Amino acid sequence: MYLRRVSLAAVAVALLAPAIAVAQAAEPTAGATPDAAPAASGGLDDIVVTARRTSESLQTVPVAVTALSGAFLEQQNVRDVSTVPQFTPNLTIKQQSGSPTAASVFIRGIGNQEPSSVAEQGVGIYLDGVYVARSAGAIFDLVDLERIEVLRGPQGTLFGRNTVGGAIQLVSKKPSNDFHVEGRAGFGRYDDWFARARVDTGYIGGSPIKASISAMHRQRNGFVDNLLTKDSRDPGALNGDAVMANVQADLGDVTVNYAFDYNDRRGASPYFQTIVATDATKAYFGRSEALGGDPYIVSRDRLGSGLQAGFVDRKGDLRYDGRSKVQGHSITIAYEPLDVLTLKSITAYRKFSQDTILTLNGNGNLRGVVFDPTSPTLTSVQTVSPYTGNNAPQRQWQFSQEFQALGTAGEFSYVGGFYYFYEKAYETNRQSLTLVAPVAALPFYGIPADTAAAVASLNPGLDLIGLNSNPVQAFKGTAESMAVFGQVSWKPQALDEKLELTGGIRYTSDVKTILLRGDVQPNQSGRANFENVSYLASVNYRFTPGIMAYARFSTGYRSGGFNPRAVTLNAFDPEEATSYEIGLKSEFFDRRLRLNLAAFQTDYDNLQVNQFASGSSGATSLVVNAGKVRFRGVEAELTAVPIRKITIDASAGYTKPDFKQFLYRDPATNEIVDVAREAHMPQVSKLNAHVGAQYATDITAGTLTARVDYAYRSKIIFYPLDRTSPFNNDIAARPDHNLRARLSLSDITLGAGKMEVGIWGDNLTNQKNIDFAIDFSGLGYAGASFKQPRTYGVDAKISF
Repeated sequence: MYLRRVSLAAVAVALLAPAIAVAQAAEPTAGATPDAAPAASGGLDDIVVTARRTSESLQTVPVAVTALSGAFLEQQNVRDVSTVPQFTPNLTIKQQSGSPTAASVFIRGIGNQEPSSVAEQGVGIYLDGVYVARSAGAIFDLVDLERIEVLRGPQGTLFGRNTVGGAIQLVSKKPSNDFHVEGRAGFGRYDDWFARARVDTGYIGGSPIKASISAMHRQRNGFVDNLLTKDSRDPGALNGDAVMANVQADLGDVTVNYAFDYNDRRGASPYFQTIVATDATKAYFGRSEALGGDPYIVSRDRLGSGLQAGFVDRKGDLRYDGRSKVQGHSITIAYEPLDVLTLKSITAYRKFSQDTILTLNGNGNLRGVVFDPTSPTLTSVQTVSPYTGNNAPQRQWQFSQEFQALGTAGEFSYVGGFYYFYEKAYETNRQSLTLVAPVAALPFYGIPADTAAAVASLNPGLDLIGLNSNPVQAFKGTAESMAVFGQVSWKPQALDEKLELTGGIRYTSDVKTILLRGDVQPNQSGRANFENVSYLASVNYRFTPGIMAYARFSTGYRSGGFNPRAVTLNAFDPEEATSYEIGLKSEFFDRRLRLNLAAFQTDYDNLQVNQFASGSSGATSLVVNAGKVRFRGVEAELTAVPIRKITIDASAGYTKPDFKQFLYRDPATNEIVDVAREAHMPQVSKLNAHVGAQYATDITAGTLTARVDYAYRSKIIFYPLDRTSPFNNDIAARPDHNLRARLSLSDITLGAGKMEVGIWGDNLTNQKNIDFAIDFSGLGYAGASFKQPRTYGVDAKISF
């Protein structure tokens, strides 16, 4: 009954707010134009995706998938994946405070908010078929993509572990058969500029080898004025370089492709300002200015300027920035011994490193009275900080090997293979913080009672005192995973291939290790093994050439492991997902209207919940298998061409989480209680929607295109329990409305080449919403970084 109601609701949403496949989507079939703009016939182009590891039309694959073409991403000024949720149902990607590349990625309510170098994702990210294991390095510059595919729901059969929420596939452009040169540059508000170039060699000297290389430099000043630094070091400042290269050899039945990607990002994190603090915290740090330090700033409103102190890193340098490098190599070999069989090998090596300054309090150089056993009064005035640090080095490398066999046999098509993955990672986080305590409470923090009494006696009238602490959190870990998988589809000729039945299975074996170092003395080590079998069954039927319905049952699995942020060995079990989905894919009116719908229910067991904590040990957490949760929701995507020059697209996604069980150990009674009724699903937007309209017409100088896009995202809560995160509601991100627009003139003749110029704007209504937040309630405060203010700029592209 529920699924019927939500399906009808999805239809209503789609018909009222023409939605998006975002059929602005992927590269279409050979010979078609690269956009989802109208084809020569006036209808929509076909969209080709690889959601089942082989090229298929979006409208025939029984998977809820959104595809965004490289042309669309370029038109929307999308430079990394953080903007993609504005065009994709039930997808959330948030840049985390304190890192230029760390992201929290959620699909249909499931993901991971822990950016450590050993934490497993809930949404798999793939670049050219290679798994990008670390969410800490998920935000990198998209130099030259053919398309992005977002697969929603568990993808455990073909994509494996850690795709319980879904998968995001980034597909780079392959080398062109002909020589081609392209350059693009732009400039915008906050001195935000970029320059990008691509060269395709074509087949070199009549050989079967062709290559391409793309490079981009981008930089900007910060969008909040830190009064302690120059503009190029302000919060939000960025300076990055990126390179992507491909070399392909077409050797008859064998194709060999080598791909390389490199990203070097340096920049200051978005301004993380204190939103709320306890009375004691405000009183203690509020005395800073009187003691010769900077004023203490607490504000619920987005600030245009402020004070954000730096931190002396592990090398002794005062810094305000984060630095990260991502590098990858892959070799893909495809062999076609028969027209009906392809054998494929994907060998890959990737590495990631990061060195970040954790400016997570939004204040300058504060001064305060601290406990000092070397002073005659047992107190002194020193530099104090609510929380800051240097997370470095943070490093990870991975090796993976996948073998695939893809083919057909009569009425059957199949994909099967073997997968191996190994990674090693380590991290050291040097933190600095000041605990604020009443003088009378010093014994609670380990100060002898007679010493505490002496502090009170020697400092009459002193009510609050600071305890400076410098905890070190360090760990290293490994992960090894092996899997075998297979999937078979059957299209009986007796039914004119209108019916397709698909079944799939994957067996995975994981081995995880951890070594806790730093302040954990003696060091603690752990090792765990996990096994899983994931299944898929689907049925789809094509009622007419333009209408296909499907039903899908699938399971997924996220590996268990060890929590690196704990001060003791905190092991947790895998979580498992079972998903039920029905969908409709349809085209009407001679392919002038494309409507895709999906309704789903996903049941999770042993859900892994990260319970963040802060205190004398710094930023710590406890990962627990809290219990069971059910997600239900709907998705609608539509593209329409009402007349030849106008394209309208839109999407809507709704996800409703319902905790069936959430077990919590009450620290007051030491009893385990079920708090399912009060639990929130962190970082989940229940509703997101998008609507866009584009008008394109030929004029004397070229093609004039105008486009407007509006995106909506409902409220986001960042932590699961208010009782463990008392500032949870204070830092919640209220509903967000984003308006962007672009006006461009393309196909301008420039000698033997073409030119395009455009002007654009983003966040045109200047929304001032929280983008990411952290509850440091154990340290007496909570803070957040805000959405980037209104931006605008110009760009130009030349191609030969």
